[in-house]
Amino acid sequence: MSKLDTPEKVVDALEELYNAAVTALTSSLERYLKDGTPPTADMRTSRSFCYPALIVRYDPDGPPPPISRAFGKMSEPGTYITTITRPDYFRPYLIEQLRPLMRDYPVDVDVRLSGSEIPYAYVWDQAEAAGLEEVSPAELAKWFPAPTLSAIGDEIADGELYEPGSNRPLSLFDAPRTDFSLKRLAHYTGTPVDHMQRYVLFTNYHRYVDAFCEWGVAQLQQGGRYTGLSVAGGLQVDATTANAKAAIDAAPWRRFQMPAYHLMAENRTGITLVNIGVGPSNAKTITDHLAVLRPECWLMVGHCGGLRHSQQIGDYVLAHAYLRDDHVLDGVLPPDIPVPPIAEVQIALQQAAADVTGEKGDALKKRLRTGTVVTTDDRNWELRFTETARRFNQSRAIGIDMESATIAANGYRLRVPYGVLLCVSDKPLHGEIKLPGAANRFYERAIGEHIRIGIETLERLARDGGAALHSRKLRAFDEPPFR
Repeated sequence: MSKLDTPEKVVDALEELYNAAVTALTSSLERYLKDGTPPTADMRTSRSFCYPALIVRYDPDGPPPPISRAFGKMSEPGTYITTITRPDYFRPYLIEQLRPLMRDYPVDVDVRLSGSEIPYAYVWDQAEAAGLEEVSPAELAKWFPAPTLSAIGDEIADGELYEPGSNRPLSLFDAPRTDFSLKRLAHYTGTPVDHMQRYVLFTNYHRYVDAFCEWGVAQLQQGGRYTGLSVAGGLQVDATTANAKAAIDAAPWRRFQMPAYHLMAENRTGITLVNIGVGPSNAKTITDHLAVLRPECWLMVGHCGGLRHSQQIGDYVLAHAYLRDDHVLDGVLPPDIPVPPIAEVQIALQQAAADVTGEKGDALKKRLRTGTVVTTDDRNWELRFTETARRFNQSRAIGIDMESATIAANGYRLRVPYGVLLCVSDKPLHGEIKLPGAANRFYERAIGEHIRIGIETLERLARDGGAALHSRKLRAFDEPPFR
């Protein structure tokens, strides 16, 4: 393919090749279903079913210029390659990444077919109308490219070094890894991937979902930048929907492990809320998959046990460090690796808390405490407190939960800015153990304010266009050019 000289032309070429491959694959699937005709050997050898490859060649006359930014940066000369899926969906992201590379470096950009075939399961939706679901996956795998675990991994994100002289990765995630996560996201959240927004909230209480949806419906009715609310189970409401709250309550969200709710805005600048449930395993699962969408930021708004005598039920904990006793990421990000706070997120959270609570200065400082959060994988840690008391003292922790460190650590690992604002729901070290009566009173009082702080934080960051979030502290010394 001839030289491409603008990011828009590059993405146009990617779309053309990708759409042709999807059409070839789905047409062949439909023929097989209709009359049993398998694809010819020539269709496989000619790469008719393959993802497009995006290739950036950088061969400067001298050393790379000392450009300081969080993406769109070349560290070394060489050939950088990745495969691309869904270029229509990722178009704004791809243009954003390509523009500084093509503007600031003497690069040649090519688009061509790769040798990596699109697994038939990743275009399943286009073929379902033809009744493809009646054919067993084992039978289809005899003739069509199928998902293989050997082709999917996080080696690039986890810092695997490259051999001298070899091609280098252009992005953290290639097409097979991305498609794998796109399918998992739809399965876990019960919503279309196309509805997911670039600013993400996590919670583990459905009461927060109720408060988010009530606020979202009110925003739609008032008019403004939000265009619709997509709800787990296939429901979508907008400003014209009658009895929207009743429709949301009746939606079949219970069918899904981690139901999602998307308050949508132009260019996916709205807010996605995911109810991840309890525990670090779910927290890792959802962030592993959401990371391929390259969100601008994700925040955890949940509850914690307060560990200090001076804290009150309903106070806030703004995490700036983590004692990682969740263990779920130890194999890919050892606990001795620091997980730093993202200053821009911390400032936005504190400012949002001041605005929503109406408290300033010493009054805010009394309710909003910054410190270390312990994240444990043992919900009944209280039963072995004598084993952990010294560790808690050494860490100077002020709160304990089961998800925050996982959310932050996987954000650090996968280069997604992160933040955590927790609300103290009990004080287990000081005789205030979470029991039904006190818990319900706390929920009624605290949830609306807490979720509004999370929303206001993301709205602040979105008004800036995400520019403040592109933190260099998330980059490794040998990083792919794309963020």
